[in-house]
Amino acid sequence: MNFRTQVHIPPATVNISHASKVMLFGSCFSDKIGEQLVDFLFQADVNPFGILYNPLSISTAIKRLLHNQSVTENDLVFHNELYHSLMHHGDFSHIDPCICLEKISNRMTKSTTQIKKTDFFLITFGSAYVYKWKKTNEVAGNCHKIPADQFIRFRLTVDEIVAEWSSLIDDIRKINEKATFVFSVSPIRHWKDGAHENQLSKSVLHLAIDGLQSRFADVHYFPAYEILLDELRDYRFYAEDMMHPSSVAIQYIWERFSETYFNQQTKEINQNWLPILRALQHKPIHPETASHKAFLVETKKKMDTFFNKYKEITPSRSYHLAHFDQKRKAT
Repeated sequence: MNFRTQVHIPPATVNISHASKVMLFGSCFSDKIGEQLVDFLFQADVNPFGILYNPLSISTAIKRLLHNQSVTENDLVFHNELYHSLMHHGDFSHIDPCICLEKISNRMTKSTTQIKKTDFFLITFGSAYVYKWKKTNEVAGNCHKIPADQFIRFRLTVDEIVAEWSSLIDDIRKINEKATFVFSVSPIRHWKDGAHENQLSKSVLHLAIDGLQSRFADVHYFPAYEILLDELRDYRFYAEDMMHPSSVAIQYIWERFSETYFNQQTKEINQNWLPILRALQHKPIHPETASHKAFLVETKKKMDTFFNKYKEITPSRSYHLAHFDQKRKAT
C-alpha cells in the first residue's frame, strides 16, 4: 500500500547545468533553493534585493536591474535609528546612509551585469498582497516595521500580475532572447493574513502563473507548494513556527527539483561534490589535533581531484573555500 500522495512533475523540456547562469528572485523559499544551488557550485545569483514576496515588488526589482536604476539617498527612509531602502531587505539597512547605499550599490552592480546573460530566472511568488508607500506611491519590497498606516495595502488580481509579467518577460527578451523562466509559489503560509485570505492570495498566484504559461512557451512551473502541502502532509516537515518547511522538507524539495531539471551529468557532478561539501562544512571540536590536520590534507586532495576532473567549474564558485584555506593555513 502507498500511504502518501506523490506529486507528479512532468519531465522538464529544459535542463539547468553548471554552465547555466541562474538568477533567483522572491520569497525566503527561493533563498533556500538558491543556497543549495550555490553550495553545489552553480552560477546562481540569489535575491540581489533580499527576500521579496509579491509579484509587483519582484518585477520592480528586476526592472531596476534591467534599466540600471541606482538607489540614491533620497530613496532611503529613516526609521528606528536605521536608514532603509523600501525595495531592499533589512540586511542592507545601516545607521550610516552612505554605508547603506554602498552595500546596495555593490550588490546591484553585480546583478545588473548578470541579468543580461542569465539563462534561467527562478521566480518564487509568496503573496499577492502589495504595500505602497503613501508618500511616493512606490511599491515596497520590505516595510521594515514602519507603521502600517503609512502604506496602502491591496491584493493584486490575476490579470494585473499577468499583464505586469508579460511586459517584463518581453523586456527581458529584448536583451536576452535565451532566457527561460521557472515559476513557483512559496509553500509558506502568510498566516497574519488569516487562513482564508492566505488561500485566496495563493490562488491568485497560481492562476497568474498559469496565465503566463498560456502566453509563453518557455515559462515553466515547479510545484514546490504542492509538494509540501500535499506530498509532505505532516507537521514533522515543518519548522518550529509550523509555517516554514523544515530542513528535511527543503532537502526533499531540492531532490525533486534536481530530478526535474538536472541531467545525468549534472547529477554526477553534484554527487561527487557532496562529500567534499560536507567536509568543507565540518566544524571541528578540536582543530589543533593531528587527525584534523590530516583531514584537511585529505580534503584538499579530493578538491584538487574534483576540479581537475571538472575543469569547467572554477574553485571560486564555492564560498566555503576561503574559510577552508584559512583553516588549512592556520595549521
